Amino acid sequence: MSEPATRPNLPEFTVGEIAAALKRTVEGAFPFVRVRGEIGGLKFHSSGHVYFDLKDDKAVLNAVIWRGTAQALKVRPEQGLEVICTGRISTYAGSSRYQLIVEQVELAGLGALMAMLEERRKKLAVEGLFAEERKKQLPFLPDVIGVVTSPTGAVIRDIMHRLNERFPRRVLLWPVAVQGERAAAEIAAAIRGFNAIAPGGPIPRPDLIIVARGGGSLEDLMAFNDEAVVRAAAESVIPLISAVGHETDTTLIDYAADRRAPTPTAAAEMAVPVRTELLAQTLDLERRNLRSFSRGLADRRKHIQSLARALPRAEQLFASTRQRFDYASERLGQALRQNLQEHRRAFMETAILLRPRALSAGIDAGAERTKTLAHRLSRAHRGRLVTWRDRLAAVARVLESVSHRAVLERGFALVRGQDGKIRRRAAQVVAGERLTLVFADDTIAVKSDGAQQTPPTKSAAPPKAGQGTLF
Repeated sequence: MSEPATRPNLPEFTVGEIAAALKRTVEGAFPFVRVRGEIGGLKFHSSGHVYFDLKDDKAVLNAVIWRGTAQALKVRPEQGLEVICTGRISTYAGSSRYQLIVEQVELAGLGALMAMLEERRKKLAVEGLFAEERKKQLPFLPDVIGVVTSPTGAVIRDIMHRLNERFPRRVLLWPVAVQGERAAAEIAAAIRGFNAIAPGGPIPRPDLIIVARGGGSLEDLMAFNDEAVVRAAAESVIPLISAVGHETDTTLIDYAADRRAPTPTAAAEMAVPVRTELLAQTLDLERRNLRSFSRGLADRRKHIQSLARALPRAEQLFASTRQRFDYASERLGQALRQNLQEHRRAFMETAILLRPRALSAGIDAGAERTKTLAHRLSRAHRGRLVTWRDRLAAVARVLESVSHRAVLERGFALVRGQDGKIRRRAAQVVAGERLTLVFADDTIAVKSDGAQQTPPTKSAAPPKAGQGTLF
């Protein structure tokens, strides 16, 4: 029989015991460390934990941020960002590797962060999100103003105070976190939420949106540099004012907004005019309008008066005509008497020529007869004048009765076309033609809808056989 194998003096461990021993050793040697490196392999797990690698040009260190810690971080991990992570070194027995349990994340330097933001700005600018032609004009006096900010900060109080001082308006507040891991998603959702409100609904749709936050460090303002927030601001149909930080602070949302305000208070000043100044300006414009109207009216009155002074008076216009009428009436009486005398003389001469033999014997009787004939001739002439006057009046009455104005007085109307010609038939009227209806007292313009076709009239029945007619 062979001799039994000799056992070594080394202790025997299970895999779990080795893993636990290594864990105690590593955690005891590195209970609290600060590690600088570049973030790579970043992964946000559905459980809320964050997994990534810290790397430099020589090595790679696995890192994990538990969910409770990730929600309280001031700096949100991003791919390629150079950071300083504070935590403890531990092991993960499931894959035989060591890792850094991160408790705090800090930027390794502003230069690296600014380079990342500049690269992001150039990328979004190439897409046209910052183009001037995309920016919309702010409304002069919005009825409803939507504000995206923290409900507990001093920003909303400053905005409300300045709006009440200048021109009170209705304000809708969409409360969001303005820093931290969930700030960017809430801000983007608020901007899109205001744009999604339907006009005329139970909740009024804002005419203007103000995205505001107070001052802070670059890390505190990182939510407003998030790509999702910038895209939401650029896509907003409602005009948007960005009022993030102080005057010297610049974030990427400032480039995408329609207007940038240096402070939240300045954003409220941009949103509405001063009511008292607006009232004063309106009253001043009203006074200027009335003064201009009065001045124009006075100038026209003076012009009309000067024209009236240049015109002759009515008495002067008709004086010479009236004088000529008076002279004509006087000459008319004289002419009638002279004409009567001439006819009387001619008649007497004719009478003498017709009866020469009886002239010497009956000169006295002839003179008497001549006088009688002259009297009869004068009376006949006056009678003829009366007859002619009556006949002329009768003709005037007949003419007035057949005048078109008398016809119009009986309820008829005269129809004229656009060319001024009279339309005697409906067929002469064109559809859409503008017509003029002349009544007895006034004229009215109408528009034709076209000639209306009337059914033909039935012809009268022929008279019965054997029955006579009067016509």
